[in-house]
Amino acid sequence: MTKTNSGIFHFAIIFVLILEIGIQSSDEREFFVDRSKAGLTHVPKDLSLKTTILDISQNYISELRTSDIQLLSKLRILIISHNKIQYLDISVFKFNLELEYLDLSHNKLGKISCHPTVNLKHLDLSFNAFDALPICKEFGNMSQLEFLGLSATQLQKSSVLPIAHLHISKVLLVLGDPYGEKEDSESLRHLNTESLHIVFPTRKEFHFILDVSLSTAVNLELSNIKCVLDDNRCSYFLNILSKLQKNPRLSSLTLNNIETAWDSFIMILQLVWYTSVENFSIKNVKLQGHLGFRDFDYSNTSLKALSIYQVVSDVFSFPQSSIYKIFSNMTIQNFTVSGTHMIHMLCPSQISPFLHLDFSNNLLTDTIFRDCGTLTKLETFSLQINQLKELTNIAHMTKEMKSLHQLDISQNFLRYDENEGNCSWTRSLLSLNMSSNILTDSVFRCLPPRIKVLDLHNNRIRSIPKQIMKLESLQKLNVALNSLTNLPGCGAFNSLSTLIIDHNSISNPSVDFFQSCQKIRSIKAGNNPFQCTCELREFIQSIGQVSSDVVEGWPDSYKCEYPESYKGTPLKDFPLSQLSCNTALLVITIVVPVLVLAVTVSILCIYLDLPWYLRMVCQWTQTRRRARHIPLEELQRTLQFHAFISYSGHDSAWVKSELLPNLEKEDIRICLHERNFVPGKSIVENIINCTEKSYKSIFVLSPNFVQSEWCHYELYFAHHNLFHEGSDNLILILLEPIPQYSIPSSYHKLKILMAKRTYLEWPKEKSKHGLFWANLRAAINIKLME
Repeated sequence: MTKTNSGIFHFAIIFVLILEIGIQSSDEREFFVDRSKAGLTHVPKDLSLKTTILDISQNYISELRTSDIQLLSKLRILIISHNKIQYLDISVFKFNLELEYLDLSHNKLGKISCHPTVNLKHLDLSFNAFDALPICKEFGNMSQLEFLGLSATQLQKSSVLPIAHLHISKVLLVLGDPYGEKEDSESLRHLNTESLHIVFPTRKEFHFILDVSLSTAVNLELSNIKCVLDDNRCSYFLNILSKLQKNPRLSSLTLNNIETAWDSFIMILQLVWYTSVENFSIKNVKLQGHLGFRDFDYSNTSLKALSIYQVVSDVFSFPQSSIYKIFSNMTIQNFTVSGTHMIHMLCPSQISPFLHLDFSNNLLTDTIFRDCGTLTKLETFSLQINQLKELTNIAHMTKEMKSLHQLDISQNFLRYDENEGNCSWTRSLLSLNMSSNILTDSVFRCLPPRIKVLDLHNNRIRSIPKQIMKLESLQKLNVALNSLTNLPGCGAFNSLSTLIIDHNSISNPSVDFFQSCQKIRSIKAGNNPFQCTCELREFIQSIGQVSSDVVEGWPDSYKCEYPESYKGTPLKDFPLSQLSCNTALLVITIVVPVLVLAVTVSILCIYLDLPWYLRMVCQWTQTRRRARHIPLEELQRTLQFHAFISYSGHDSAWVKSELLPNLEKEDIRICLHERNFVPGKSIVENIINCTEKSYKSIFVLSPNFVQSEWCHYELYFAHHNLFHEGSDNLILILLEPIPQYSIPSSYHKLKILMAKRTYLEWPKEKSKHGLFWANLRAAINIKLME
């Protein structure tokens, strides 16, 4: 235990020094090298020259030389504890002018030689093999020395003289096993320190006469006190304690690792009671025998706080009420009994001055302080880690504690059943810790009315009931590690400013939380199984609207749990657009473009005469369907004409007087609608049949042509047949020029054909007619079957 305490103190010193280093040289990068537990037999050679903190503890190093560390000019902290060093020449540190902290504890040092240039703040030579105190005259030059750890088997008053003028904050003195053979009771007379910790030899009866009262220490700690074989009830140690009355400076006393009888233990308490000590702590006690001590004198004491930790007793055959009576009637302000297996405590016989009680880690039950009306001054009370079960009993216990502000009943087995009656808490209670119990939702109907801080984490709460008593003063609520599925509203908690609700089962937190809890200043809701859907989008947006300091752990602790594809994705990175989550907006986004497209298509249909083309396609399809039923022999004889002539009736004179005579005189078969259309068939069907039975389709173009609807039909089906057959079957004859503006929109195919295809233009000069007819006959010349 002593080694542990010493290690904790050393760690604290290191931590403080590191902070100081960070403050003093914030612009320089600090170098911390940890080579502890590395199996080293010597100081590493590969250390950076920037090293400021070096830990090579718990190795097998047996020697420390100047060459090992002389280049580490920036070294401030050096820890070489738990090694095998037997001899040390402090001059090895002459090049380490910034060295402040040196830990050489737990080695095998038997001798050191000093050097005047070293000026340390922390020097630990404890738990070594020194015979005499390792104090050199050069130690007197360490004006900054705050901690000094020493070890020896012999103490002499003269050994302390070199440092008598120094004001050291704490001295640790470890006495080796041979100590006591030649003992000087006044060895500590010249030791000037504020805190003194003396570790007596372990496993050895306490027969020492060292007068610890001669020290100037304000805080005194004594470890390893064993007096179980002494027939005089631990007389040596009790004699030392009685001398403490001579030291009015002493205000704090700590006893570690005590093994004695019950009567001696009570005598220790009684002797300290008469001293100037205000804070008395006893840790790790092993008690034997029976308690025969009955009367305790509570008068004339300076004691304010008594703490007893970790007590083990091998005999409990005496009436336990005797020890409870001694403890309960103590006239002190702070009383702690922890880790003692105490099963009960009596109510003080009169109004008690207790302000703070700590009975944690015991075996106390609900019966403690039942109907006790003498603890009216008690302000804080801890019953953590006991055997408490019924919350109503605990509430009733506090009813007479008129000044109780803070109560800790965590880590018990508390439950609350509404059928067992109402909870009658003291109205003064402001802070209540009921974490790590088996409480359910019903606990919210058993709470102190003026509570400000409430801790219910790690229970079995699934929801916070809506119909509960309003807690107008509640400012901080901790319900982490439960099974809550949503954030609570603040209807019953008007003053709530801090909410801790992480590690629950919240998947879709309510977006109304921030609207309901206007006074919230801190919320910790991370590490919940958030379901990343549209319902979560508004909550994420509401987090973005509050200050980053309000939502603790954001964004690292807020991650998607569902769906599986987004598991582990931070909520802030989850891709949820406003469009995908807003149904109305989504409908508008889809419907509006569809309507616009429909209107656009309708306008284009009207402008491009699409209905007409649809009718033509329908007619073409019907005709083609009927054509599939024509026998193969007839299909082979389908081509019957060299050309089908399409023209306007206004141009019939030119067709009959010029076109027909010049073509038919060369045995060219011409198909004309007026002589070759089959009666009884539709005009459209006749047009299709003629274009299919003709090798070429000749269109006589003129302003009259573009005004004829039937010419439009003929041009359309002939053009369709062009792409269907994959041949060049169209011949355009421009009889008269056609202005572009005069061509109707429905004739857009004609515009395309005239732009892409070569057409024959009827020459006005007669001299060119012969060439015109020759070209035309050549274009339609083909041998037809009989």
